[in-house]
Amino acid sequence: MRDQQPDHPADSERRLTTREAAELLGVKPETVYAYVSRGQLDSRRTPGSRGSTFDADEVRALARRNRRDGGTTTAATPATGQELTVRTRLTLIESDRYYYRGVDAVELAARHTYEEVAEWLWTGRMRPGTVFRAPAASVSVARRAVDALPEHAGPADRLRVAAIAAAVADPLRFGLAEDAVLGTARVLIPTLVAALPPVLRDGDDQDPIAHQLWTRLSGQDADEPSLRALDTALSLLADHDLAASTLAVRVAASARAHAYAAVSAGLGVIEGPLHGAAGGLAHRMLLEVLDLGSAAPVVAEELRAGRRIPGLGHRLYPGEDPRARALFALLEDIPRAAPALAAARDVQATAARHTPLHANVDLALAVLTASSGMAPTAAETIFAVARTAGWIAHALEEYGERPLRMRPSGLYSGPRPPRALPE
Repeated sequence: MRDQQPDHPADSERRLTTREAAELLGVKPETVYAYVSRGQLDSRRTPGSRGSTFDADEVRALARRNRRDGGTTTAATPATGQELTVRTRLTLIESDRYYYRGVDAVELAARHTYEEVAEWLWTGRMRPGTVFRAPAASVSVARRAVDALPEHAGPADRLRVAAIAAAVADPLRFGLAEDAVLGTARVLIPTLVAALPPVLRDGDDQDPIAHQLWTRLSGQDADEPSLRALDTALSLLADHDLAASTLAVRVAASARAHAYAAVSAGLGVIEGPLHGAAGGLAHRMLLEVLDLGSAAPVVAEELRAGRRIPGLGHRLYPGEDPRARALFALLEDIPRAAPALAAARDVQATAARHTPLHANVDLALAVLTASSGMAPTAAETIFAVARTAGWIAHALEEYGERPLRMRPSGLYSGPRPPRALPE
């Protein structure tokens, strides 16, 4: 973080010197500056001095986190277990709830469309009735690129290719000013959706994102409760602090990659089974439960194989995942979702005899996709489209930070030099 001048003389009286901060943290003074470079502490220059000062409350909070996690992390000693932390004003997760810019995210998703929630994340302002539109030229280029992919290409493949094609079609993509990035975001999201092949018929590109996405994922007619559930799912998944894909986006933005490239970095990470693909695993599990008529043999097989049960538990929510709770409530109003809902409850109840874990959003998303005639990969598509809004928000934040700050130091563990040249 950049050094700042104290706001007024009294402010510096409440601050710690580097030596005092180091003593409180139990580290060397140079380690304090490693915390600053990694965004874990803010420093301010003392007028008339070469030293820096630190907020006492912030230092104490970091010290508590270090004690709680059993160690400290510096650029030189990353192996002690403490995770990288990055300052963000976007999403707060605490006490089994989460907030977008201080507003309860579940309540926001219940009252606003995905596009409106995206605008709130990007700007901190609400734009009622906003609809994203993609230029015909951008859609045409992205569709041609996606159509050239082999049939077995997955959702992340299609979206990643669409993002790259849209970037190539935009000669102004290198602009990183806020207005330029916002313009890119409002075009990129509908372009990604429009580039996906429709299941039965193409949607109207004037429709909201959830309506357009439905026609690319389901061959069933969309009723209002189903569209509302999909739109809410997009809003609930728009951001979730520094997930792995979001960190990749911030690294790209830190290197001043343009917005399309930053989103491509996120799309490259979500394919893992522990991230964006988790909903597809839960979808397949529910289909198997429905086919067998009971969750017991399915859960037993997962446990026997030493695998975690898809759709259960979340490291950030000791209790119930608020996203799952909100989505399940909407799915209860959709009659065709009843069998998949019952299967999900059976999975949770059966697994609870082994380990009491709550359902997470992947299981709720699987109920939505399985009951709507969508393919198992649909959950990954929904996740990726939704999270693009959060990725753009994090890229915007990172563009305002010092370039290349997302550059940790490696802890070399190879043989010490000098060594003889290999034969």
